[in-house]
Amino acid sequence: MLFTSPSKGQVTFHKMFEDLVTYTNEYPDESYKLIIGTDSHSLLNESVIFVTAVIVHRIGKGGRFYYHKQKTRYMESLRQRIYYETFLSLGVATRMTEQLAQNGNCQLNVEIHLDVGEKGQTRDIIKEVVGMVIGSGYQACIKPDSFGATTVADRFTK
Repeated sequence: MLFTSPSKGQVTFHKMFEDLVTYTNEYPDESYKLIIGTDSHSLLNESVIFVTAVIVHRIGKGGRFYYHKQKTRYMESLRQRIYYETFLSLGVATRMTEQLAQNGNCQLNVEIHLDVGEKGQTRDIIKEVVGMVIGSGYQACIKPDSFGATTVADRFTK
């Protein structure tokens, strides 16, 4: 799985992980959040672009991000797309958590940012996808606080 960094270009999952650890080790006394969010965009009823963003946020002092982009078959159902977005975010979060545990960096808080909110078509499935995330052991954020999905990942779906 390849990720793209605006400053480093395409990198492997392991290179991205190493870079995130190096970034957090530069200032170990600072507070960090590891944010993972996925957004999607339909292309003319032919396919869907899914972008998963991985962001390390140095609280109050910026951060770094990477994204993985993939194209899949068209999904007519918004519910199905939101479920798949959540599934993709959880998959990356699981890999990151495993790597963090192996490297002794378990202090990073992992948040999953979901592209759902109280207003709009997705309000009916908030409980379902938030439940998936919390049940997997992660903190869930929804709109308007889910910038990992709604801003960073969304930017690269088009």
